[in-house]
Amino acid sequence: MPEPSFAELLASCNRTALKLEFRDQYMTDDPGYIAWQSGDLDQAVREYTDWTETARSATGRGVQMKRVRVISEPVSEYIAFEYAVTSRANVAAGEQIRWLPRARASTIALPGNDVWIFDEATLQFIFFAGDGRFVGNEVGTDPDVVKLCLQAFEAAWERGIDHADYALTL
Repeated sequence: MPEPSFAELLASCNRTALKLEFRDQYMTDDPGYIAWQSGDLDQAVREYTDWTETARSATGRGVQMKRVRVISEPVSEYIAFEYAVTSRANVAAGEQIRWLPRARASTIALPGNDVWIFDEATLQFIFFAGDGRFVGNEVGTDPDVVKLCLQAFEAAWERGIDHADYALTL
């Protein structure tokens, strides 16, 4: 039986969808990133319409969506792009976003890959190649691994800076 997709996991989620992100660069062939690089922020945001609607649907059902982005400072160009679209794509959909400068994360035991945590019970690890290309996902429910990821998320969330209060360091 194939693993459930992100869409299926989020659709079956009832309470919380938490995400930890660790990379300073993701898919540089992303149309939103390309539009932003060319100076068209409106088009970059439009490229995330599907995500915004997906997140809005989840938050509209009462799912609390939180994301922590662990970042290097000064930030990469890709992180500057994410910051530029966050208010109009993620926050507008009801996601809560915090930025955690990597120097503030040194004493947190963090998982080795980006991860979604659904309802404090199911994980979806996301794997990327060194150049930011998406490689695959792995879904798991091992209680010890879920506990590790939840503790990491909670510590990162506590130390993170709310999007409204975070100022980019370029």
